[in-house]
Amino acid sequence: MSTYKVLIMGASYGSLLAIKLLFAGNKIKLVCLPAEAEAINKEGARVRLPVKGRKELIEIDSRKLPGTLSADGPGAVNPADYDLVALAMQEPQYRSPGVRELLGAVARSHVPCMSIMNMPPLPYLKRIPGLATDGLRSCYTDATVWEEFDPKLMTLCSAMAADIEAIRYDCDGARIELPVKLKVHDSIFVPLAKWAMLLTGNYRCVQKDAARSIKDAVHSDLEASRAVYDWVRELCIKLGASPDNLVPFEKYAAAAQGLVRPSSAARALFAGAPNIERVDRLVQAIAAQKGMRNAVVDETVALVDARLAVNRKAAA
Repeated sequence: MSTYKVLIMGASYGSLLAIKLLFAGNKIKLVCLPAEAEAINKEGARVRLPVKGRKELIEIDSRKLPGTLSADGPGAVNPADYDLVALAMQEPQYRSPGVRELLGAVARSHVPCMSIMNMPPLPYLKRIPGLATDGLRSCYTDATVWEEFDPKLMTLCSAMAADIEAIRYDCDGARIELPVKLKVHDSIFVPLAKWAMLLTGNYRCVQKDAARSIKDAVHSDLEASRAVYDWVRELCIKLGASPDNLVPFEKYAAAAQGLVRPSSAARALFAGAPNIERVDRLVQAIAAQKGMRNAVVDETVALVDARLAVNRKAAA
């Protein structure tokens, strides 16, 4: 079995991906803040995962897995030393000092990149035929950080799925299957399936004066949610996606029953964040290129805009 050296930018969202890759024996480097790097290098990383048929979460300690894990700051790594770079930070973070320079070095290294952001990097969108990406730049906190990337080297999938699929974990004497899989798809449209979920649930958590749970955003008016979801699905199909690439509304609505907290984007907004990932605005802008509008999506974008304006005024 081949093993790879993988650089993951971002520890908070990157730790789960790191665990997935460590199971398959790969060598992982996390890029994070100095305090996080010190803790990871000393104590490893731990993630807790739900397993079907078990009430308790399973805790996985990176130090007990076949691969090796270490961490460093952005100025201490050379992307050219790695086989794959995973982008696991929130989109606004890529313009931060140190991170921005590392991202530029990643682009110039021509090492393949895999993004696990909700906000697809601009180079990935350039792979969609007929999409005018220049008109989408304003949806990003700083679109210039993506300018040096070759779209052919940017994906939202992984080349290591077979190894990940074969993983089994020893727990209480049993070899159990964990939700630690990465899937490879030929279609570039499969990652777009998340857009309908984000626009129907995550961003509709944002209300004028407070955040509501994803469950409430979806289920307080199920027919309105279905209408938004179907509208985003229609947009993805117009872009070139097959209906088979996308997730049925019923499956998402059922999953949303268990999402009893506001989305991370909504929580960040009401904690005062001056920037968040704007998938809501991105989808709205892409839809406009196809002559599509949706009143609920427009209202959602306006609510997020208004809260960001309040946060930025407070931070000024």
